[in-house]
Amino acid sequence: MEKIWLKHYPSGVPAEIDDKQYPSLTHLLEESFRKFADRPAFKCMGKSITYRELDLLSQRVGAWLQSRGLARGATVAIMMPNVLQYPVCIAAILRAGYTVVNVNPLYTPRELEYQLKDSGAQAIFILENFAITLQQVLERTSVQHVVVTSMGDLLGGVKGALVNLVVRKVKKLVPPYHLPRAIKFNQMLAEGKPLSLVPVTTSRDDVAFLQYTGGTTGVSKGATLLHRNVIANLLQVEAWLQPAMKGNTSEALNVVCALPLYHIFALTVCGLMGIRMGSMNILIPNPRDIPDFIKTLSQQPFHILPAVNTLYNALVHHPDFAKLDFSHLRVANGGGMAVQRATAEKWFSITRVPIIEGYGLSETSPVATSNPPTATEYSGTIGLPLPSTEIAIRDDEGKDVPLGQPGEICIRGPQVMAGYWKHPDETAKVMMPDGFFKSGDIGIMDERGHTRIVDRKKDMILVSGFNVYPNEVEGVVAMHPGVLEVAAIGVPDEHSGETVKLFVVKKDPALTEAQLLDYCRQHLTGYKRPKFIEFRTDLPKTNVGKILRRELREKTGS
Repeated sequence: MEKIWLKHYPSGVPAEIDDKQYPSLTHLLEESFRKFADRPAFKCMGKSITYRELDLLSQRVGAWLQSRGLARGATVAIMMPNVLQYPVCIAAILRAGYTVVNVNPLYTPRELEYQLKDSGAQAIFILENFAITLQQVLERTSVQHVVVTSMGDLLGGVKGALVNLVVRKVKKLVPPYHLPRAIKFNQMLAEGKPLSLVPVTTSRDDVAFLQYTGGTTGVSKGATLLHRNVIANLLQVEAWLQPAMKGNTSEALNVVCALPLYHIFALTVCGLMGIRMGSMNILIPNPRDIPDFIKTLSQQPFHILPAVNTLYNALVHHPDFAKLDFSHLRVANGGGMAVQRATAEKWFSITRVPIIEGYGLSETSPVATSNPPTATEYSGTIGLPLPSTEIAIRDDEGKDVPLGQPGEICIRGPQVMAGYWKHPDETAKVMMPDGFFKSGDIGIMDERGHTRIVDRKKDMILVSGFNVYPNEVEGVVAMHPGVLEVAAIGVPDEHSGETVKLFVVKKDPALTEAQLLDYCRQHLTGYKRPKFIEFRTDLPKTNVGKILRRELREKTGS
């Protein structure tokens, strides 16, 4: 196919990247540990650790994991927000020859149990705030080793103790839990100190991450990301951003990591790319606390700030944000959800740095396209394919459509996943014979190679950059004894882009909105919960009884 977009690449961006320069992510990590040993690697709540410390801590954790007798390639889960322990655990798991399973710490017991079972996780690192959730499902999973950590564990003696006291006693964020087989994080580090990490020959085709997503059907599946997939994507993004770096690639950059590391966008664009560049990654445990987030930004220069539209929007509307020093800011990556024109224009008016909107999925590690980092105006498109990436717009028969015509966005490149973990049937639905991955989104490509998303082929709802699948929400709500039928759709929301709305036919006439909302709070993670519920006497259906979500969307104007 003709790569018409290459003619419109910014100066200095290569058409291809060499994704074979690293045999594995382990080699990439260890290169940075040596090269940037004395630089700060990660900073959280005022405490930083150097690349040398990250090297030593991850060796201890990795050696401890190996001492548990886990076989090469075993899956190990991480369930925590952005704290210093997170990158330590990621590096340890990969260096020990295992696979990382990223888990949203806000999962309900039902969601956690499914992911642990499906991934076959044999060990888990979990923040104590969420240990009660694990307690409820542990015995029904294959997890044999549990490491419980606290917010202050790597913050140093006095500060760490103070943070833990506030979290536990003042804010009461740690519900009582009972995990008799668990070990404390710092005890685990002590046990790992005298041990030696056994070097593991990891190949490019070994599985690095299982990144769970709803895929095309709403049944949660692990996107199997190989070492080579993730290496390729972070090198692609790094190459794409070079024009914004103003030619200086040796300067130590500060990357703001406000998006959660369990989300693929932050994992690649903040964590791993930051390590590759020798950056200091500033971890923000709670980005919803905008005043504290802005205070953190005020404490040091920041060069790269990836975020979703909702976070950018919250920042620009806070009165203290405009008081910050933006003279060092080079790149603001927008992803996870559509960047809105109003947000982009207000951001640029304050910072004089554009939000560079990109597009991708968990299945593409994640970035597939991006607007040029040299852009100064909002384009309304998802930009051009990254180096070594091809975008095809195809019809339902898999044939390319003419330029300017709508079709499904299909992606081919070294960042595309190997498939869905243990779901070959689902993999077959999205992988085409010529290697293109079917995104499920409908787009139009123009003569410059820029693509604009116009519709969604699947019914997925995008809430603050997180995928919500109607099948899952409906399946949970349908279990309520007072519900006869239910349909879930996405409706516009000024804060989160979209939010969930339910249409419910009652089985129990006495069922109330409050009762159903309370039920959803118990069984669904926050971003999956409905904000609106509309009771109806019936729902629109096809002649074979399938509920017509599209008709519901049209009638609500969404």
